[in-house]
Amino acid sequence: MDFEILTSEEIFKGRVFDVLRQQVRYPDGRVADFEFVSHNGAVTLVPIEEDGNIWLVRQYRHPTGGLLLELPAGTLEKGETPMQCASREVREEIGRAAGELRNLGEFFLAPGYSSEYMYVFLATQLALDPLLPDVDEYLEAELHSVVEVWKMVENGEIRDAKTIAALSLARPFFKTG
Repeated sequence: MDFEILTSEEIFKGRVFDVLRQQVRYPDGRVADFEFVSHNGAVTLVPIEEDGNIWLVRQYRHPTGGLLLELPAGTLEKGETPMQCASREVREEIGRAAGELRNLGEFFLAPGYSSEYMYVFLATQLALDPLLPDVDEYLEAELHSVVEVWKMVENGEIRDAKTIAALSLARPFFKTG
């Protein structure tokens, strides 16, 4: 099936994402207008300590009106590979460098309105090596057992979709749960 982009206009340019308006011709000839968030992509990390405990961050997320408990994550900078981003983000958000990063999978985060593509990494062999967090971030790192993490998913304390998806991809690597 061929979908043809007839027009494309940037209607908002932001620091983290842009908003585009495009007119598209469907294979049957119909024409439709779309507005969507154009995003450079992001990573989510599942950082696991030797004892099997998982690092989460409690982070202020303005659109939600408060704090969310989630896995460390961040946006790819221009020219940065997902692996480079993962290496940087784990240091910024939990203050640890990963001796090993393993790509667990990839997915579109919200394809109905965004081009954001998420890369999920398992981070192991963690060693203290902090970087300063981004100036617009307010977060606190927390260490939890696998059992605690799944209970928090089940009881609705963890409500972040990328975290739930990444935990599911990492499940074969957990010592329990």
